[in-house]
Amino acid sequence: MNLKRALLPATLAAVLALTAACGSDSDADPGSTGAETKSNLIVIITPSPDNVFFKAEQDAAAARATELGYQTLVLSHDDDPTKQSQEIDTAISRKAAAIILDNAGADATESAVQRAKDAGIPSFLIDREINSTGIAVAQIVSNNAQGASLGGQRFAELMDGKGQYAELTGKETDTNAGVRSKGYHDILDQFPDLEMVAQQTANWDQAEALSKTQTILQAHPEIKGIIAGNDTMALGAQAALEAAGRDDVIVTGFDGSPDVVASIEKDGIKATVLQPASQIAEMAVEQADGYVRTGQATEAEKQSVDCVLVTDENASGVENFAVTP
Repeated sequence: MNLKRALLPATLAAVLALTAACGSDSDADPGSTGAETKSNLIVIITPSPDNVFFKAEQDAAAARATELGYQTLVLSHDDDPTKQSQEIDTAISRKAAAIILDNAGADATESAVQRAKDAGIPSFLIDREINSTGIAVAQIVSNNAQGASLGGQRFAELMDGKGQYAELTGKETDTNAGVRSKGYHDILDQFPDLEMVAQQTANWDQAEALSKTQTILQAHPEIKGIIAGNDTMALGAQAALEAAGRDDVIVTGFDGSPDVVASIEKDGIKATVLQPASQIAEMAVEQADGYVRTGQATEAEKQSVDCVLVTDENASGVENFAVTP
């Protein structure tokens, strides 16, 4: 009996020591507070990485998350809202710490992001905004209006302020498509001798841009320029022009993709507006990390990062969607 009483304090001490050790695991996930352990997974969802812009987003976000000690799951929705919804459900079922999302359409995305929020999972949007605020923790995008102004001004200069031109626009469901088009026209419409003879959507797609450009060339053989809402469409337009032997038509784009930068260096496509894709993706991960650790947003929800005009003068300094000195 006396032996049992003597052992009791030692047994209790051992239990307490074991409990303390479990609660202070050195491998605890970022954001652990007290007895609660949060997930160590960041889910990164973008359009198809076949587009180098979105591949750059994926790579930069995954690399920064790994540096900060997170596991990552990288998914692609291919601009399909249904697939995006399923992937956000995957993030919810995996109890992700956060979602980094380049979305599949402003309106179609809101309910899925709200569902994640209701499940306690914060979303950090990059590149493309949604129309509502207060659902995502952050919406970090390129300053598309500023970038389109740069692109429109350069296009007007290349056209010498006169002549017929066509515009290839992006997906109508993508907010960026409208912002860029408006930004172009805020500049181009100031030139009375510039005449837009065609404006067609090519849905950000290279093959569709090639086909649409062929049709435009047949209808408007006097055309002197094509301004595209992204680089993928600019590449499609340039391919159609080269096939038709039309080296007299000016093409400009928007994104700063390696293929277009290489074309600029070879005097093909004349200019593009570079979006800092990698920087924006890294910013989103860093802000997600801060939110996971503190439960508080470190920045305002709506954030924009200025774009950079790329021409033959600085194309050689472009790498991974950034211009080096």
